[in-house]
Amino acid sequence: MPNVLFSLMLLGALCSHGHSMSREEKRKLKNQVVEMFDHAYKNYMDHAYPADELMPLTCRGRVRGLEPSRGDVDDALGKFSLTLIDTLDTLVLLNKTTEFEAAVRRVLSDVRLDNDIVVSVFETNIRVLGGLLGGHSMAVMLRDEGQHMQWYQDELLHMAKDLGLRLLPAFNTSSGLPYPRVNLKHGVRGPETRTGTETETCTACAGTIILEFAALSRFTGDPVFEAHARRAMDFLWEKRQRNSNLVGTTINIHSGEWVRRDSGVGAGIDSYYEYLLKAYVLLGDDQFLQRFNIHYASIMKYISQPPLLLDVHIHKPLLPARTWMDSLLAFFPGLQVLKGDIRPAIETHEMLYQVTKKHNFLPEAFTTDFRVHWAQHPLRPEFAESTYFLYKATGDAYYLEAGRTILDNLNRFARVPCGFAAMKDVRTGSHEDRMDSFFLAEMFKYLFLLFAEADDLLFDIEDYVFTTEAHLLPLSLSMAPQSSSVPSNRTVIVQPEVELDDFDWTCPNTRLLFTDPAFPNNLREPIRSAVDKSCPRPLPYRCVHKQASPGVASVVSTFPHGVVTAFREPGIGRPPLRAQDFMANNPEHLELLRRMGVSLIHLKDGRVQLVQHATQAVSAVAAEDGVRFMQEMMELSSQQQKEQLPPRAIQIVSHPFFGRVVLTAGPAQFGTDLSKSSTGVRGFVTVAEPYSGCSEITNAEYVRGHIALLQRGQCMFAEKARNIQKAGAIGGIVIDDNEGSSSDTAPLFQMAGDGRSTDDVTLPVLFLFHKEGKILLEALKEYREVEVLLSDKARDRATIFKGKPLPGSLIEGSVDVQEAEEGCLTEATTPTSSEPAGESQMSTVELDEAVAGEAAPSHEGVGPAGEDAGPAEKMSASEAEGGPAEAEAAAAQPDRSPEAKEKPEGGANSQSVDELLADWQEDLEAFKQMEKDEL
Repeated sequence: MPNVLFSLMLLGALCSHGHSMSREEKRKLKNQVVEMFDHAYKNYMDHAYPADELMPLTCRGRVRGLEPSRGDVDDALGKFSLTLIDTLDTLVLLNKTTEFEAAVRRVLSDVRLDNDIVVSVFETNIRVLGGLLGGHSMAVMLRDEGQHMQWYQDELLHMAKDLGLRLLPAFNTSSGLPYPRVNLKHGVRGPETRTGTETETCTACAGTIILEFAALSRFTGDPVFEAHARRAMDFLWEKRQRNSNLVGTTINIHSGEWVRRDSGVGAGIDSYYEYLLKAYVLLGDDQFLQRFNIHYASIMKYISQPPLLLDVHIHKPLLPARTWMDSLLAFFPGLQVLKGDIRPAIETHEMLYQVTKKHNFLPEAFTTDFRVHWAQHPLRPEFAESTYFLYKATGDAYYLEAGRTILDNLNRFARVPCGFAAMKDVRTGSHEDRMDSFFLAEMFKYLFLLFAEADDLLFDIEDYVFTTEAHLLPLSLSMAPQSSSVPSNRTVIVQPEVELDDFDWTCPNTRLLFTDPAFPNNLREPIRSAVDKSCPRPLPYRCVHKQASPGVASVVSTFPHGVVTAFREPGIGRPPLRAQDFMANNPEHLELLRRMGVSLIHLKDGRVQLVQHATQAVSAVAAEDGVRFMQEMMELSSQQQKEQLPPRAIQIVSHPFFGRVVLTAGPAQFGTDLSKSSTGVRGFVTVAEPYSGCSEITNAEYVRGHIALLQRGQCMFAEKARNIQKAGAIGGIVIDDNEGSSSDTAPLFQMAGDGRSTDDVTLPVLFLFHKEGKILLEALKEYREVEVLLSDKARDRATIFKGKPLPGSLIEGSVDVQEAEEGCLTEATTPTSSEPAGESQMSTVELDEAVAGEAAPSHEGVGPAGEDAGPAEKMSASEAEGGPAEAEAAAAQPDRSPEAKEKPEGGANSQSVDELLADWQEDLEAFKQMEKDEL
């Protein structure tokens, strides 16, 4: 079949099947998209460049090695000004040719690609190589038009080839599948590379290379890149499960054995399917379409359960592999539109839209009954992508309204003075100090195109194909010469498993699907109703009892933070020290612990660990006392963690923040329940004296009627609350004294009581880690009056300022109305199994620093002799602020590509107060200018 050049599905059935949107409304929304892009891009250039990414809460750049490691999320960062390169073709699409020309000059003069740093092959390919190729495509287009870039001599293409050559060593495997990581300077061989020992990669990581590498080969005339990418695609095709025609999620790069055999269309596999179809579109090779069609038939047979897309096992595809979906599958309706299968695309998109409306954003993962499974949202663009493709295919104005919803939610909940911040928890509206490069590369492209008219664009968008990072590659590349210089695993499909005649080679006329204007709405209505009726409350946590080794009884309790503990049945002796009375800074208590065989180990992160060895007790009775003490400590924790409380929000509502800055706060198991308050508690903050709050407040005249700021330590949380309540405070915020702690890297912290009734505490008290607390303290230092709102989740600015004009209105003609329906809450835990206690007869409890007299758990247990314990050996961390427990909930954070975690690279970076103040000053000056411009 001859090469087919089409941008599939941009057929534009021009009929509209809903309330139409006027051209003027679309123009306003298009201009709003441009203003939002300017806000994000300018803040990156002003506060972060030449760093890879912007940290929008602290107004500085994220430099790998200077910030606490986030694991393999940081593999995308290579000290090559990632966000600028990723944004190049977005600038042209948004008609910012002057800024584009300046950006290209910056890339050519400032960016180095030979850094001694280990990066993800997948991320570097789609973001950096794709960004350079997209920028080159735009530069050539502008140069050929004769208006701009007349000086350009393919410099971006030369950089792209240099980068391609640096990625090639990763493909030096017997299978042709690339290593997941490569050192930009040293490759993958040798100790200096610090990589090359991995044995597995995800399917998407190996199968999302062909567009960029083939484009590089055809732009440069060097076939080596396309040949390597084809070889990897061929190998994945050969390793598919022949009965189900599905692929697994991760694969051994040497043997080709599937490591994870679950199969879906979300994280780990997603863009492999996308690149099969788009490789056919870009390169005109029929074999890519044949393979895609065979896979697609299996997806629709086994994985698609409209409107759901559920993972299955490749060997038993009729059995679901899990009961939740991840947000990356939101791209799939757009791919179905490209395929021409509109009906299931409408159904799945509607399900995603209703989940989005419930939670303001699409959670990273959600269950089949649409509850939150993973609460993060790093401003992913996949839902906007599918919205754009469905509008192009149907012309239905319903999708313009969906796009308006995306814009409104970004401005209401994610916009901050220094850009747009990822959502740490969609249930509370709390932020994460993160703005990924793909937000600028993808989100604003799709939203701009959704509202733009053809005459708003400098070029015909249908002459290009989007990569998975939304970079633009010209379809004319299919006419470029293609050859092979590397042996391939490629085989010709002689007898495909499905009849290819069942598939169209071109897309259907979508008008035929919409002869009845009510047809799309008839598909959407049942799904809308199904989501509205879902969201049952989560089941309470339960304790499970099972038999351990012969002769030793074992109790296994799964605590709300998902950590499991095992300990032997205690003796009958009554301990001289009760757990509820224990104070970690009391020498007499420490001596009693020593006699019971309980020792303290000081950990590097400021916590101490309680370990009980029966053989080290002074007598058999004391040993039994020690076991009973450890049991009491754990039971005390269990009693106080009967119900895991979700995180709370502290929203700064005074000038110049006006509700745009939201800090993630830990809840308390006592005091006012903010989840039962429709308005929250609002007031100005003041620092209590003494700052510890452990004795009578001496500045009661200032604390009265205010929200008191307190430092963690020296006494129990409930005691602090009683002291500020006696002084007349209306609320309290406890700030962690462990410098460098942050909600970005630490699990949720939950403040416990003091082992006795706390019914007398009637004011709300929340906990902030050190980083978030410092933001609040520095704001108070800069402005004498700082007003905050304590609530269960961030409030819409229209709700905060009801009856008053919104300060710094962001949107021309935007709808700033709070959704009437409440989002659903759910647990986000992954139960961890534990082996029986065995013969060691040792119990472990982890506590906070003894000097503080507090105890808190860790999500990482420590085994005997202080060595890191494996998952099956982790002990529950019973903790107390002087005895009782403070619960933590570790929430899993899925990456864009689920590879094995790399060891942390680099350490924490602590800024001086002067530097932090300087950052804040820049932040506030930029914010004031933005407010002035808006007014």
